Amino acid sequence: QVRLVESGGGSVQAGGSLTLSCEAPGYTRSAYYMAFYCMGWFRQYPGKGREGVAVIYGRGGSIYLSDDVKGRFTITRGNAKNMLYLQMNSLKPEDTATFYCAASRDSCRSVSDIDYWGQGTQVTVSS
Repeated sequence: QVRLVESGGGSVQAGGSLTLSCEAPGYTRSAYYMAFYCMGWFRQYPGKGREGVAVIYGRGGSIYLSDDVKGRFTITRGNAKNMLYLQMNSLKPEDTATFYCAASRDSCRSVSDIDYWGQGTQVTVSS
């Protein structure tokens, strides 16, 4: 069973920064890239469904970012094995949500494509 373990959420004032981390324990770096076609971060607002924020694809490393986070958020894979990061800068109150690490062997275009989810980490941005 694949586990995704997130960390790094918290509370910050508008304009501040947070870095979310996601680890896939048990995978070496090479195996991690081979195991998942894509990994990324989804967010969920209270009472709403999950939506993709940032995705990085397999070996090529191509990236998707939602329009509202372009220029503010950066998704990267760590040099340490099996790590995924989301650097969030210039945070706004509307970024307040629960963020989920996600992985899929086929596609990350929608929630229904995702094979594995982390437990979620709360990000709260105050004005």
